[in-house]
Amino acid sequence: MGQPNPTPAQVAARTTPRGVDRSVGEPVSGAESIVRSLEAVGVENVFGIPGGAILPTYDPLMDSARVRHILVRHEQGGGHAASGYAHATGKVGVTMATSGPGATNLVTPLADANMDSIPMVAITGQVAAPAIGTDAFQEADIVGITMPVTKHSYLVTDPDEIPRTIAEAFHIASTGRPGPVLVDIAKSAMQERTTFSWPQELALPGYHPVTKPHAKQIREAAKLLATARRPVLYVGGGIIRSGASAALRRLVDTSGAAVVTTLMARGSVPDSHPQHLGMPGMHGTVPAVAALQKADLVVALGARFDDRVTGKLSSFAPHAAIVHADIDPAEIGKNRAADVPIVGDLREVIEELVPALQAEQERVGKPDVEAWWHQIDTWRETYPLGFTPTADGHLAPQHVISRLGEIAGPDAIYVAGVGQHQMWAAQFIRYERPNTWINSGGLGTMGYSVPAAMGAKVGEPDRDVWAIDGDGCFQMTNQELATCAINDIPIKVALINNSSLGMVRQWQTLFYNQRYSNTDLHTGHGTVRIPDFVKLAEAYGCAGIRVEHESEVDDAIKRANEIDDRPVVVDFNVSRDAMVWPMVAAGVSNDDIQYARGISPAWDRED
Repeated sequence: MGQPNPTPAQVAARTTPRGVDRSVGEPVSGAESIVRSLEAVGVENVFGIPGGAILPTYDPLMDSARVRHILVRHEQGGGHAASGYAHATGKVGVTMATSGPGATNLVTPLADANMDSIPMVAITGQVAAPAIGTDAFQEADIVGITMPVTKHSYLVTDPDEIPRTIAEAFHIASTGRPGPVLVDIAKSAMQERTTFSWPQELALPGYHPVTKPHAKQIREAAKLLATARRPVLYVGGGIIRSGASAALRRLVDTSGAAVVTTLMARGSVPDSHPQHLGMPGMHGTVPAVAALQKADLVVALGARFDDRVTGKLSSFAPHAAIVHADIDPAEIGKNRAADVPIVGDLREVIEELVPALQAEQERVGKPDVEAWWHQIDTWRETYPLGFTPTADGHLAPQHVISRLGEIAGPDAIYVAGVGQHQMWAAQFIRYERPNTWINSGGLGTMGYSVPAAMGAKVGEPDRDVWAIDGDGCFQMTNQELATCAINDIPIKVALINNSSLGMVRQWQTLFYNQRYSNTDLHTGHGTVRIPDFVKLAEAYGCAGIRVEHESEVDDAIKRANEIDDRPVVVDFNVSRDAMVWPMVAAGVSNDDIQYARGISPAWDRED
């Protein structure tokens, strides 16, 4: 993760020129105050689009030597780019839009960031204060609209309040459980004169995130972990957000427990670690799902027991005691009651849990987990991840993604859209470090990949960034390729083109008697390609490569990796009949997981 955001006092000290006391105040416009505030909190990149209500801010923004503004092609792209930037760097991502439709186009990125705990600040213009509530041109109550999908939302009509509000917004976005904050600023506040006065401290009564865990709860967790015979560490995205991966590795090694990493936690534990069983849940590995079902102790770290992991909740991990650690107290006990609830920052939780566990192991000895690991290794040998060759002559998407991971390597950043390609990317690429896997987990937003990859590449310019996208997702936001080409952001796109809305088609195959209602996209399997993605890439100033045969896969990936002066789109024509396995159907027990179509693992379901 990147460095944590500075406190207001640190920011003031860092950004004040020698001999100048900015706390006294300098006469500026409200718009200038916005730009100075962004500079003060250390913002380096903003993804946005100007419009009438935000236009006053774009004038002084042009003169900023510290803040780079990247002109996106759609506000949704700007929001997802800010998310990708935040996810890759650990810093707060920033997006900017005008009022009305500009602001409402940010609702999806804000909801997405809220579900996945992404630190983000969205600054929107609002109509002039006297016009608010009159249904003025391009007016929308964006504060009211976004309240359910943000950590907090502000409306600013007084220019004097701009520095304090922006300081608070960045503090709230980046502390506690990270999340998106909206700052809606009236155009009149931008145009009026004010003084720039940076707050030396923040007064946020009622907002005091608990970071240090309770010592008694740590001791109780250590006792359970020291005596469990079938322990599993259930690791969620909170580990990534807290920068706790290194501490987690020590806990894994000390405990001897099996560990599973959710879709949002991939990379927090290296896939090469012998105790790592992979991803749990609807499309998780059989060993990961089975281990949770048979565990006598589940230690949930920054996870929320969501339905895609638990399946039918009443049948999830039926014999396990539950330790649940999270910085957000609202998550603990929300879906599954915790025997030991721990509220705190996960890095602090684990740093206290490891020595407590070591002390407990010295007192009672290490638990005998040999039989447990024998059972897990049997599952691993019997039910490995794999796939069958295609019958229609098209590429196997799993092979394409596996080769991409092997050739691009563990230091690349992989950003997925949503659907089958997302699951295959989570399954078949080996992740060895945190912040190398970026996707829309909780909200499941199609169109996330290309703009989020753009933001990740801006934040990590020295790493290769691959957007792994489906032909359905890609057509929702591919206009941001123009942004990438113009701004020298050379992302690479692996387009898993099955000419279908693949995951929906999979469900139609399994549950709707193969009645394929409105899932055929006509993008690659017929004589007419609409659109032709290679031509589309070239029209956007990108390199376009088409791959139709397995013998071409490796060379295409290597060619794409060698191109670094513009974005690349590689159109992999894959089988539309390929399906994601294993699979737990929605609403059923994880005990009913299918390893492949019609094949259910025969693990012992009796104690």
